[in-house]
Amino acid sequence: MADSVYYMKEAIRQAKKAAAIGEVPIGCVIVYEDKIIARGYNRRTTDKNTLAHAELQAIKKASKKLGDWRLEGCTMYVTLEPCQMCSGALVQARISEVVIGCMNPKAGCAGSILNLLEMPEFNHQVKVVRGVMEEECSRLLKDFFKALRLRLKEEKRERLAEAERQEQMSTEGQQ
Repeated sequence: MADSVYYMKEAIRQAKKAAAIGEVPIGCVIVYEDKIIARGYNRRTTDKNTLAHAELQAIKKASKKLGDWRLEGCTMYVTLEPCQMCSGALVQARISEVVIGCMNPKAGCAGSILNLLEMPEFNHQVKVVRGVMEEECSRLLKDFFKALRLRLKEEKRERLAEAERQEQMSTEGQQ
């Protein structure tokens, strides 16, 4: 468990990189033989790319590092439960294990909505560990979305105030 906390802290560092550029703070690392071989963080908005999820970025880097698309023997530590796309990629990449910080009841496919990682019908199953540093991972997301809602509310208020100023100027110009 001590190693899991260490690696999840590294995934949280990646999530904070995403938050620093205005992205939803999701981060991950991939570990092979007790070494981090790949890191990733969410960049969908920045890259304007649906595929720019933390997990997919890390899988691409790990495959390059190992020189193989098969990532057997690798463990991914990810701050938020993977979506259907990332869960499918984890199965396809033959990742051995995924350690999840917090679950995603609206889009998670490692146990919340579906569990694509452990389906016996697939030719590969991924071992799943849930809840490592759950509070920290959850707090990062909650704080991000709270700040986002406040920012959007303020921007809306500013737009309304500007529209009122424009209307007032228009009215005064007609008199």
